[in-house]
Order: sequence, then structure tokens, then C-alpha cells
Amino acid sequence: MDDFIAARSQMALSLGFHIIFACIGMIMPFFMAISHYLYLKKRNDHYRKLTVAWSKGVAIFFVTGAVSGTMLSFELGLLWPEFMLHAGPIFGMPFSLEGTAFFLEAIAIGFFLYGWGKFHPWFHWYTGVMVGVTGLASGILVVAANGWMNAPTGFDYVDGEFLNIDPMAAMFNDAWFTQALHMTLAAFVATGFAVAGIHAFLLMRGKNKPLHRSALKIALSLGAVAAILQPISGDISAKDVAQRQPAKLAAMEAHYHTESNAPLIIGGIPDEKNKIVNYAIKIPGGLSFLAHGDFNAEVIGLDQFPEDEQPPVLITHLAFQIMVGCGMILMLTGILWLFGQWRKKPFVEAKWFLTLLAFLTPLGFIAVEAGWVVTEVGRQPWIIYGIMKTREGLTPMPGIVYSFWLYTFIYLSLCGIVSLLLIRQIQDLDKKETPLPTYPR
Repeated sequence: MDDFIAARSQMALSLGFHIIFACIGMIMPFFMAISHYLYLKKRNDHYRKLTVAWSKGVAIFFVTGAVSGTMLSFELGLLWPEFMLHAGPIFGMPFSLEGTAFFLEAIAIGFFLYGWGKFHPWFHWYTGVMVGVTGLASGILVVAANGWMNAPTGFDYVDGEFLNIDPMAAMFNDAWFTQALHMTLAAFVATGFAVAGIHAFLLMRGKNKPLHRSALKIALSLGAVAAILQPISGDISAKDVAQRQPAKLAAMEAHYHTESNAPLIIGGIPDEKNKIVNYAIKIPGGLSFLAHGDFNAEVIGLDQFPEDEQPPVLITHLAFQIMVGCGMILMLTGILWLFGQWRKKPFVEAKWFLTLLAFLTPLGFIAVEAGWVVTEVGRQPWIIYGIMKTREGLTPMPGIVYSFWLYTFIYLSLCGIVSLLLIRQIQDLDKKETPLPTYPR
């Protein structure tokens, strides 16, 4: 493993773990706040127990997200100093604001965890809401920085120098909104279905049914709505990528040849040597409509780009298909759930449906991981799109391979510890009532 592969593998590993911690850390506070609101309104103790349980999960993912995010910031300086030398002064503002949001989130979560019986109930609830708002803001700001890598703006590039830097223009680049919207909805979908799947499994065990029924309704309702909105976000993103990064779109769809009335490819295995896609379903004009809103529009293919500037088609295409496939399954399940709730159908608590939800627990995060593969691998070979290639951003240093294995061990250990903590929290949900924090009457 050479230094370049080791550096990229380490970043991929770190991002792969961190994105899961970050998604849950951003979204779980909203579930917690809804449960807390229902407790304050109805004074049902199962909402109180659910709020306390979810708050412990929020605390776990806040800590692990902070640790894994801090490690990522070190890795940017350690592995990609040439990139950070030029990019840091340009897109540093969203990172600085993300630090501020994280600071406020830390204060809010402290108030919420230790504020039971000490604050006015509604102020206490407000601190929980602020945990979610600040956590979501942190995520959006980080995505804005990544968006800048896909749509670099806010500077003039003259003779290899980055001049006339405008941090505000860099932060609100052409990609930030579509990426932030898509990522936010994806986080709600992934976390909503994961939480719902866990509580569906516990509901099938027949213990503490009111608590698990309430948890399932909160998590899956939000996840289902987000899953239905996600294809709209995906369409907006696809049209944006078609304009800014046509090579990425071509790799996503394994679209090798420029043509009008370009077909939309579903499934298939790209043959990069012969520039064809085997075993695919093709919808005539589908890609033209997806990219430009016109079934007869011309879609640029990979044949318009030099070989050394084409993204890896096989990885990008398969990741895109996995993301879309998972998203469609979750969307259809969400529609079924909302229909069942609306019509008060008994199947929403039938064993087959709860079993389905349990099996779908990891599917949203599989889609999230696949989506980030599309975003990052589809941008290659650029680390700053059209400006700096990824290999140019690396400064070789001794021991990068050893660093990769060290970080692998750290993240696997962190994942194991978090899993054990969560299993313990889940087991505690079905135990007999223990003294819970409350408010004075």
C-alpha cells in the first residue's frame, strides 16, 4: 500500500464511521424533543422514560461524534497539508462556525441532561430542542465545506495562486444548498428507520408496549416523511450535478457516450474496458429528463473527458445504484406506514410489518455510506474540482501506512464500545421502572 492509497483509505475509513455518528447525533435530539413535548403535554410516564433513554443515546453519540470529528480535523492537516495550505483560508469559515455551533450544542446538552427538576419544564424542553438545532447546523456547515470542494468559489486562481479570497462566497458555494438538503433528509431517513427498526424488534418481544409503540410512531413518522421528500431532493441534486460536474453524473449513470435522448440505466455492471453496461435496464430518455428536464436533451458522456480526468465508473455507478435502491425501498415502506396510520390499519403492528422494519434497520445508513462514496469517488481525480488533483494535495510523510492501521484500530474500538453502550441502553428499556428525573408538581 503506497502513501497515496493509505492516505485516501484512512480518510475513507474515518468519514465512513464519522458520518454514522454524526447523522444520529444530529437527528436523535429531535426525536428526544418530541417525546419530551408529549410528556409535558400528556404526563404519561412512558414518554418520560423514553425521553430519558433517548437523551442517554444523544449523549453517547455527541461524545463519539466529537471524538471522530476531531480526529478528522487532525487528519486533514496530517495527510493533506498541501490541500489545507491553499484551501484552509478559503473554506475555513464554515469550519469555524461549526466549532461555534458545537460549543453551543455542548452547553445545551449539558443543560438538558442535568436540568431535570432544576429548570422550568418548558425551558428544559427548549434546551433539548437547541441540542438538535445546533447539531443540525454543525452538519450543514461541514457539508458546506465539502460542497466547496465540489464547487470551488470565493477566490481567483491565477498562476497557481489563490487570490482575492471571499470566505462568504466560498461558504455559500453553488453546491452547498443541494448537498445540505440531501444530507439532512438522508440523516432523518437513516436515523428514523434505524430507531424504528430497533423499537419494532422490541415491540415484537411484547414488553413495555406503550413505550415502544410511541417510539416507533415518532421515529418512523419523521423518517417516512423524509424518505418521501428525498427523491425530490435527489432530482434537484442530479440537475445541479449535471451542470457543474457532468463527469460525475456520467460516472453515476455509467454514461460513456454523449447522446441525446440518453437512457436512464437501472442496475447493470459497467465494463470499463469496452465502455458498455451489461445486464442493465434502460429507460429511453430517462437520463436526459433527469439531468435537464427534457427527454431529448443531450447528456455529456465520459467520452468528452480525458482518461485521466474520469471518475472510477464501476465504484461510482454501483454506489449510486445502491443508494437509490435503498432509498426507494425506504420510501415505499414509509408510504405504507403513513397510509396505515392514516387509515388506522392493524398491519402497522402486525408481526410481518414489524419484522420488515427490523430488517430495514441498517438500510438507511447503507444508503448514506453509498451516497458519500458517490460524492467523493465521483469527484475524482480532483480534491478541489477542476483546480487541484487529489494526488497533488498529499504531502508524503513517513509512516502513513502505520497511521492507517492505527486509525483503523481506534475506529473499530470506538464502534465496539458504542455498540456495547447502546445494547445496554436498549436492554434497560424493558427493565422494571427505576427512579426517573421529573419536575416538582
